[in-house]
Amino acid sequence: MGRWALDLAFVWKAGLTLGLVLLYYCFSIGITFYNKWLTKSFHFPLFMTMLHLAVIFLFSALSRALVQCSSHRARVVLSWADYLRRVAPTALATALDVGLSNWSFLYITVSLYTMTKSSAILFILIFSLIFKLEELRAALVLVVLLIAGGLFMFTYKSTQFNAEGFALVLGASFIGGIRWTLTQMLLQKAELGLQNPIDTMFHLQPLMFLGLFPLFAIFEGLHLSTSEKIFRFQDTGLLLRVLGSLFLGGILAFGLGFSEFLLVSRTSSLTLSIAGIFKEVCTLLLAAHLLGDQISLLNWLGFALCLSGISLHIALKALHSRGDGGPKPLKGLGSNPDLELLLRTSQPDEEDNEEEYFVAQGQQ
Repeated sequence: MGRWALDLAFVWKAGLTLGLVLLYYCFSIGITFYNKWLTKSFHFPLFMTMLHLAVIFLFSALSRALVQCSSHRARVVLSWADYLRRVAPTALATALDVGLSNWSFLYITVSLYTMTKSSAILFILIFSLIFKLEELRAALVLVVLLIAGGLFMFTYKSTQFNAEGFALVLGASFIGGIRWTLTQMLLQKAELGLQNPIDTMFHLQPLMFLGLFPLFAIFEGLHLSTSEKIFRFQDTGLLLRVLGSLFLGGILAFGLGFSEFLLVSRTSSLTLSIAGIFKEVCTLLLAAHLLGDQISLLNWLGFALCLSGISLHIALKALHSRGDGGPKPLKGLGSNPDLELLLRTSQPDEEDNEEEYFVAQGQQ
C-alpha cells in the first residue's frame, strides 16, 4: 500500500510538472509567434508594447485586490522616494528590453530573434560580475565563449539576416542583462517588500509605460495618429479587431509571467531553466516549419554550441545549489494555493533559487 501511494504521488508530481511546463510553453512560444504575426500587419510595436504593459498592470492590480480582500492583509505600496530612486532604473531597463525586442520583429525572423535573445545570459553574467553577484571562474569564461561562438555561427552567412533587426534584438539582450541584474538586486532588498512578483509587476508597469513613451512619441506617434487602424479609423469592425488583437497580447504577456512563477513555485527555477532550453528548440523547429525560416547546418551547430554554454551554466548552478542543500520549491500560502503561489514571498534561504530564475529569464 505504501509503495503504491509513493508511485501515485510520483505520477501526480510528474504530471503536474509536465502540465505546468506545457502551460509555460503555450504562453512563451505563443507570445513570440503572436508578436511576429501582429507586426506583419500592425507596424507600431512600441504602441503594442505600451498597451500590453497597461493590461499587465490591470491584471496585477486586480490580483493584488483579490488577495487583499481574501487575506485582509494590505499589499506593499512604496513611497515616492523609494519608487523613483530604486524601482525606476529596473523599470527603464525592462521597458527598453521588451520594447526593442518587439521592435525587432519588424525586421528579423523568429529563429534569429530566438537565437539572439538566448545570448542575453552573456550580458547577465557580465553584469553579475560587475555588480559582484557572481565570482569570476574559468567555467564562466567557458560559458561566455561557448555562447558568443554559437551566436557568431548562427548569424554567419545567414540568408535571412537583417542588420537593423539584429542590432535591435542584440541591444535588447544587452539591456536585458542590466534588467535582470537590477531586478535581482531589487528583489533582494527585503526592506522594500517586493519579493512578491505580482507586487513587483504592479510597481514596474507604470514606470515602464512612461519610459517607453518618449520612444513611441518620436518613432510612432505621428504615424499612429494618422493611421486608419486606430485614430483615423473608418471601419469600426477593423478597429475592434485591432484592439482585440492588442489586448490578447497583453493577456499572453501576463499569462507568461503567471506560468513562469507558478512553474518555479511548484517545482524549482532549475526546472524552468531546463524547460527554457527545450522551448528554444521547439521555437526554432516551429519557425522553420510554420514560417519557412531558413536555418543552415552551420546555424544549427551554432545554436547547439550556444545551448551547450547555457546548459553548462545551469549545471554549474545546480551543483552549487546542491552543495548548499539543493533548490527548494517555494511553498504556497493561504487558502487559495495557486493564486497565492504566484503571489508568494520568497524566503531568505531561497536566494540561490532566485538567482537561477533570473538566468532562466535570459532565455525569454
